[in-house]
Amino acid sequence: MPETGDAAPDFTAPLANGDIEEFTLSDRLGDEAPIVLAFFPGAFTGVCTTEMCTFQDRIAAFNDLDASVYGVSRDSPFTLNEFREQNGLEFGLISDYNKEIIDDYGIEMDFADLGVYGVAKRSVFVVDGDGEVAYSWVSDDPGVEPDYDEIEAAVEDLA
Repeated sequence: MPETGDAAPDFTAPLANGDIEEFTLSDRLGDEAPIVLAFFPGAFTGVCTTEMCTFQDRIAAFNDLDASVYGVSRDSPFTLNEFREQNGLEFGLISDYNKEIIDDYGIEMDFADLGVYGVAKRSVFVVDGDGEVAYSWVSDDPGVEPDYDEIEAAVEDLA
């Protein structure tokens, strides 16, 4: 799992942004950094919906800091586009359908009692323009939301 100061694992994955296009982290660093990667276990679930909607409620603050926010989950890009539309999300959602990003970031968790395996732990990484992790937070409790003020402060420190 990347810690503050580590190089963020690069990846290419489908981006649900109303359409579906390719997203490569390293290609976006120059124009969009800092980049907030907010991993969540699954679309259309209670805490995940609350978290993504909270990022939406705060998107102006991130935009003012010239930061980009992306949600990341194992859901298909088609599911993520529907999730975006139903919740009025203005930022893109990255589909890690094959679980490669979750593996590279070391944040896999299971809901064994539900028969759900290999989803992302709720976690947030802020990646600076050099591809370095400037902030990381990972929760072992899927019911806990991140500290949004802390994330915003980490982004502001990069401004």
